[in-house]
Amino acid sequence: MGQSAEFGKFLKVMRARLSPEDAGAQESSSARRVPGLRREEVARLSGVSTDYYTRLEQGRNIHPSKAVLDSVARALRLDAGEQAHMMDLLEHCASSAGNPGPVQKVRPALRQLLDAVGDVPAMVLGRRADVLAGNRMAHLLFTDFSSLSAPERNLTRWIILDPLAGALFRDWKTVAAEAVGALRMDVGRHPNDPQTNQLVGELAVHSEHFRQWWAGHRVASRSAGTVRLHHPIVGDLELNFETLSLPDDPDQMLRIYSAKAGSPSSDALTLLNFGDVGAKPVNAPEPARRDGT
Repeated sequence: MGQSAEFGKFLKVMRARLSPEDAGAQESSSARRVPGLRREEVARLSGVSTDYYTRLEQGRNIHPSKAVLDSVARALRLDAGEQAHMMDLLEHCASSAGNPGPVQKVRPALRQLLDAVGDVPAMVLGRRADVLAGNRMAHLLFTDFSSLSAPERNLTRWIILDPLAGALFRDWKTVAAEAVGALRMDVGRHPNDPQTNQLVGELAVHSEHFRQWWAGHRVASRSAGTVRLHHPIVGDLELNFETLSLPDDPDQMLRIYSAKAGSPSSDALTLLNFGDVGAKPVNAPEPARRDGT
C-alpha cells in the first residue's frame, strides 16, 4: 500500500475533532495549543511511537500493517465508514495520475427494470452520484436529469446548487451533508479523477456549506433511510429509500424510493403518477438559495 498527503490530512482532521475525554486519553498538565488530541496521545492510544504516527500524518511513504491501522482507527474512534475511507485513501491515493475513468453506461436490462418499477421513483447512480438513468417518477419527484447538460446530471450538484432542491428537501442540510460525505468516499476510492476535481471545485466556489463540510473530511455511506420532502405539486411526503449495489457494475447503484402502503405519502405518489402535473402547486414555497449566492 502507498501513502498520500490526503491520508495524512484525514488523520489530522479526525484527531482534531476528539477531546482527551472522548478518546480516554490521560489529561496533560500543559496548556493545549491545538484542538483535539495531540499526536503523542494518538500514538500512545494506538501503541506506536510518536515519530511513527507523525510520519503517518505527514504522508510519508511508509507501509503500516493492518494491525496498526486498526489500532489507529480505534484510537480516533472511527466508525465503519470512516475506517473504510481511511483504507481507501491509503490504498488508492499514492498515485498522482489523473486519468479519466471509462464512460459510464447503463445496461439495457437495468433501464428495463427502471421502467418496470414505474409506480415508484427509481434511478441509477454512478461515480460521483452522477445520475445515469431515472424513470418517469424520479423525474416528476426530483427533476428531469436527462434534460440537463452532462456536467449537471449529478445528484450532489443538484441538491447543493439548485434552489428547487433546497425547497424540496425539508431536511436539506442533513441530506446535502450526507451527499458531500458520499462524494468524499468516492474520492477516496477514485483519487485524482478530473471530473470529480471539476465537480468539487465548482461546489466549493458556489457553496459555503460545501466548503465547510469538505474541509471536515466527513464521510457518509448510508444505503437506506427516510427522506422528507415538500413537493410543489403534491405537498408533503415521507419516503423510504434503498440503495442497492450492482455486482456486475461495481461503480453503479440502484436507488428506489417508496412509501408505506395506505399512507398519505403513498397517496401523494399515486397523485404524482396519475394526476395532472400541471395542476396548481400545493403550498409551494419560494425556492430558497441555501448559500446566499
